Amino acid sequence: MFEVFINYITNQIKLTADEIEMLRKAHIYRKIRKRQFVLHEGDVCKYSCFVLKGCLRSYRISNDGNEHILRFAVENWWVNDNESYNTGEPAKSNIDALEDTEVILISKENLDLLLIKIPNLQKLIDKLLARSYDASQQRIYLNISSTAEEKYHHFIETYPTLLARLPLRTIASYLGVSRETLSRIRK
Repeated sequence: MFEVFINYITNQIKLTADEIEMLRKAHIYRKIRKRQFVLHEGDVCKYSCFVLKGCLRSYRISNDGNEHILRFAVENWWVNDNESYNTGEPAKSNIDALEDTEVILISKENLDLLLIKIPNLQKLIDKLLARSYDASQQRIYLNISSTAEEKYHHFIETYPTLLARLPLRTIASYLGVSRETLSRIRK
């Protein structure tokens, strides 16, 4: 599975054989069972997680006990609690698997070393952060300015394969609507 990860990276930046070997030594491969946690709220996020296969979700639980999905991570996507990962403070989010998932984990310490040893890697990180910021801004804008129908159509465009992979309640949570509202929209 490491080859999937390296193909993803080498499609975006050039790496030498030595740099690929450094990445090989710096990563951890894990299988995550459905409903298994990668990160619990309150723990420090020590790893950035690259999804090889499957689907993870990042979410928070509000004071009233409602679940609010912040994002999904499917094949070739990254996820972590960025604030916790960068500061070492306790995470405010949970990350768990919505289906059996295979991931590559890279610790903050290893990533920092890799960024020193592989200067091209910083270009990829900058690109990923820019895309993540843009996606966050788009999501905020959609949530404050769009109807439930518009949010649903944007979801379908962004995550076309997830509609068949996820239960309606999960999609409704991501969209910030009730399951009943989502059922009405789908009709």
